[in-house]
Amino acid sequence: MIESLFVLSPTGKVIIEKHWHDLIPRTIVDFFNDQVTKAMAAGDDITRQDVMPIIPSAKYQLINIYRDGLTYLSPVSSEVDPMMVFEFMHRIADIMQEYFGQVSETVIKENFVTVYQLLEEMMDDGFPLTTEPNALKEIVPPPTVLSKVINTMGATNSVSTRKMPHGMSNLPWRKAGVKYASNEIFFDIVEEIDAIVDSTGKAVSCEAHGTIQANSRLSGMPDLTLNFVNPRLVDDCSFHPSVRFNKWETDKVLSFVPPDGHFRLMSYRVNLPSQQNLPIQVKPSISIGATGGKFDLSVNLRNTDGKTVEDVVLILPLHKSTTTLTASCNVGQYMFDPVAKVLRWEVGKVVPRERAPVLSGSFGFSASSNEAAAAASAGYNISVEFMINSHSLSGLKVDALKLFNEGYKPYKGVRTMTKAGRYQVRA
Repeated sequence: MIESLFVLSPTGKVIIEKHWHDLIPRTIVDFFNDQVTKAMAAGDDITRQDVMPIIPSAKYQLINIYRDGLTYLSPVSSEVDPMMVFEFMHRIADIMQEYFGQVSETVIKENFVTVYQLLEEMMDDGFPLTTEPNALKEIVPPPTVLSKVINTMGATNSVSTRKMPHGMSNLPWRKAGVKYASNEIFFDIVEEIDAIVDSTGKAVSCEAHGTIQANSRLSGMPDLTLNFVNPRLVDDCSFHPSVRFNKWETDKVLSFVPPDGHFRLMSYRVNLPSQQNLPIQVKPSISIGATGGKFDLSVNLRNTDGKTVEDVVLILPLHKSTTTLTASCNVGQYMFDPVAKVLRWEVGKVVPRERAPVLSGSFGFSASSNEAAAAASAGYNISVEFMINSHSLSGLKVDALKLFNEGYKPYKGVRTMTKAGRYQVRA
């Protein structure tokens, strides 16, 4: 079971805490922050996302996730399925995003009352209870200007807008009696590429993590069947509770009664072959001397189906002994952070059959010969960010959508997008 939850700010301070059993002292948060600091100090290229999701202590296992700059920490002392804890913390973040639009330290502080009400309803005696947005909105109304004024003034419950659930169907994720003048449903297929690429452009490892986000505006109680052109490409699938798993296992078809509004229908993973043509190729050339080094970076498009690649950014962490840097580029703009020793090149859009973006320059080391020698032997990894609209690297495509149990024909919209996840090029 889940005993407690702490939500921490980017600086490690407790924003909110909730205890469903015995009170866990805040000293466990101090221990967690110390472990995170030590982990990030172990290497120059280690970020907060690289910290282990489960950190052991003398009494607790510290299960944590990091989203939108906030840390969700759940110390557990008894035997528990860690995936349940991870999923519950992600669900809390999703629910707060559904209620408030965005999740940040300021937003949580402005909606303390609503956040604590949600935590109270989502968990019962350490076990997840109500986690569907439609059901929660019937119990805890989303904040309005009036409710914020009432909570700020400390008004009594007699003027509260809190109400007991009504109008719910037999399905906990969908309300009964939903009606729309225009019946439509939209699907967004978003794939993130995690890849390690060597200096020759060959993928050492490559896989795509995809999600199918849906926005349903359908009347009544529609029963949908979603068919794909090539469903056997995907692996390690997880589904919304509305999806009938047996139907997917036998026919590779998604059969479900959708919730009303936004929801994540499915997430999946695709193992891409090593000879897979990645959408973007970075050609690095870095030479190191006794007092500094020279570099040339170029960006070329490969497998984009003629699509423009947007929001291209290259990030090159340099050795800590680097003191100066001069460079020039023919596309975009660059910035060197002399404190973090990081070169950031914002390329922007890369259009097929146009000139390849190139960044060239040199950097100098401090006078210490030992540091210069260490810099010469150090490896350099370039992080790449990009986004391609209307493109799916795995090839997953929606074939048809069928509706049962209702008499209308819905409008179906499908969008695809590929973007970089943890995409690194070794120089």
